[in-house]
Amino acid sequence: MKRIAILGSTGSIGTQTLDVVRANGDIEVVGIAAGRNIQALESQIREFSPKICGVWDEEKAKELAVRVADTDTKIVSGMEGLLEIAVMEGYEILVTAVVGMIGIRPTMAAIEAGKDIALANKETLVTAGHIIIRLAEEMKVKILPVDSEHSCLLYTSPSPRDC
Repeated sequence: MKRIAILGSTGSIGTQTLDVVRANGDIEVVGIAAGRNIQALESQIREFSPKICGVWDEEKAKELAVRVADTDTKIVSGMEGLLEIAVMEGYEILVTAVVGMIGIRPTMAAIEAGKDIALANKETLVTAGHIIIRLAEEMKVKILPVDSEHSCLLYTSPSPRDC
């Protein structure tokens, strides 16, 4: 059984990742996170029973904690919450689908913790690619492209200008 965590679980890539989980019986979601969409997060918690759920907005995190108090899912918030999910034990692949540069620190923390990265966050490579790639090589973890631009860079082009 593969275990994953998803940062950005309520967005397009995150929800598509959950569709893949539904279609396959061999993937377990142990952590999820999103910005503020606690209605979608509550549904995801009830369906997938992750151990931990992060909410960027602290007030929304408090509201979600009340809504899912009957579950075993721990609710965390802000950057500290994302980092806690990134380094937690018990999973192999972190799907990073958050928007913006918010994804850089959790991605780096997950790499340092030995997690493979399924990367959909463009800003992580655009702004810190030179650090991320070197760190992944040093830690011997994989960076797996999830979005089309990343796939182009990894699989088809010797030069990013060709994409």
